[in-house]
Amino acid sequence: MAENNIRPYRKPLNINIGIVCFLVIMVYIVICSFMYFTSKHIVGYEVKAGSLSITNVYEGIALRDEIVVTSDHSGYVNYYAREGEKVGCGGIVCSVDETGQLQDLMNKEATGGVAILKDSDLSEIKNEIVDFSSSFDNRNFQSAYDFKYAIEGSVMKFMNNNLLSNMETLNSENSAGLINLCYSPESGIVVYSVDGFEEATPSEVNKDWFKKDAYDKKQLLNNELVSSGDVLYKLSDNEEWSVIIPVERERAEELLAEEYVRVRFLKNRYESWGKVEILEGTDGETYVQLHFNNSMVTFAKDRFVDVELITDVETGLKVPNSSIVTKQFYLIPKDYVTKSGNNNSDSVLRETYAEDGSKSAEPISVTIYSENEDEYYIDDDELRIGDRIIRPDSMQDYTISKVAELTGVYNINKGYADFKQIQILNQNDEYSIIKSNTDYGLVAYDYIVLDADSVETDEFIYD
Repeated sequence: MAENNIRPYRKPLNINIGIVCFLVIMVYIVICSFMYFTSKHIVGYEVKAGSLSITNVYEGIALRDEIVVTSDHSGYVNYYAREGEKVGCGGIVCSVDETGQLQDLMNKEATGGVAILKDSDLSEIKNEIVDFSSSFDNRNFQSAYDFKYAIEGSVMKFMNNNLLSNMETLNSENSAGLINLCYSPESGIVVYSVDGFEEATPSEVNKDWFKKDAYDKKQLLNNELVSSGDVLYKLSDNEEWSVIIPVERERAEELLAEEYVRVRFLKNRYESWGKVEILEGTDGETYVQLHFNNSMVTFAKDRFVDVELITDVETGLKVPNSSIVTKQFYLIPKDYVTKSGNNNSDSVLRETYAEDGSKSAEPISVTIYSENEDEYYIDDDELRIGDRIIRPDSMQDYTISKVAELTGVYNINKGYADFKQIQILNQNDEYSIIKSNTDYGLVAYDYIVLDADSVETDEFIYD
């Protein structure tokens, strides 16, 4: 029987070109991924012209000279002057009915119990409705109740005026002299509400003033029962008034520098000039008081007033604050900087010594980043504190000792981080407006490093 000599067949190694390509691509991807995750990523930002978005709308507290008038009698109050209108000194504002019979007499005066209004009266009420509908904000629904009370007051005034002509007869015949007329002690604007701010002074301002949820306004209603000493109404007798707004200290200083600022009242879009005064609140916060000498009557019933400050908008080149960096430079007298080399670049002559002790001058190329009247700002790449430089065509020397800081950004137009000085015109939390087309500065459409902390001066940019 023949010996079994069967051996397994070994397949030859066939290298497929597709496999080779696949392996090469895989290796390339792995290397690229490794380099991506281990290398520094620098993000650029294109500089463009723009302006800052500064919050100029504030909710302020209105302060006026306000006289609170109280009752000398007890009874039911009836108002004759319309809220928000001006009454003269000695004019009739309301009456206090000690018996409560005046309302019955008023109903008898009306035909069939229904008040008859003149065309002029109806026109006045229509104007009130139009003014309310144009300025109503559903976020402040309280104004709807104020409007309701104002309309009621207007109607009652029209009705009561018919009664005033024969009040003496009604007083003697029907009420036994118990209807007491209340006369205005001063001329001023009548307001039928109180809120505790009538005697507030600017020196007492604090952040609690601006909490609307804690604001308590008492509306004084027609035909309500009052006691002796209770508030009947208040008078605003001075056209001088002010609005206090909470602001940051820096912003307050900017407004104070302007002295007067143009203010737009959002209620009716009316504009006026307010004189600026800075206040230090009892809570240590900063506030601005805007003084006015007109338009008080328009806002006599309002304690909270929304205003917009119309100020000049600073325009220039807009850069992120994250791009801004400060850097130290040497200050070199201008007489010590000269041109040298084939490219006629800026340089200084640094004093050096050979091994034998002989002195010579070595040209050192430098970059100028800014200048003042007498000196250049020079980078510190080649020079050091204590180096002595020689003035060209002279034996005078100068020891480098002065340093100063410049504010700037890193320009990457040329593929490396090149420091450029900037002049900041205005700034908010995210962006700065800088002056354009300055010496040693930026121009529109330059590319800068978005995060200045991610690079060093003259570092090459690969991304």
